[in-house]
Amino acid sequence: MIVAAALMMMLATAPSAPNSADAVGTGRKEFSKCLSAQVQPALEKKLPVGDFQSGMRKACADKEAAFRAAIVAQNKADKMADAAANSGADEQIAEYVDKITSEYEESSQSG
Repeated sequence: MIVAAALMMMLATAPSAPNSADAVGTGRKEFSKCLSAQVQPALEKKLPVGDFQSGMRKACADKEAAFRAAIVAQNKADKMADAAANSGADEQIAEYVDKITSEYEESSQSG
């Protein structure tokens, strides 16, 4: 599946410090897995993109929160200011959501 392949590439290339690999890596993996799991059921229901996004965010809220907390904790451990630590987490999460949304849009148009 194209979506799964794209997310696996993101996982493989995502940067993480050696001492943060466990929490951030686990959070990233679980969040990505949750996002990917939302695609096929939404395609089968032929959901509009907006409905897909809101459903995906709701279904993966706990995984997103864990991933975000791990990123923020690592950023703070790297001596980032609170605002920068939170902004960095927001950016990473947005990248995953944007990527899966783009994949969903492409798949729904071609199917």
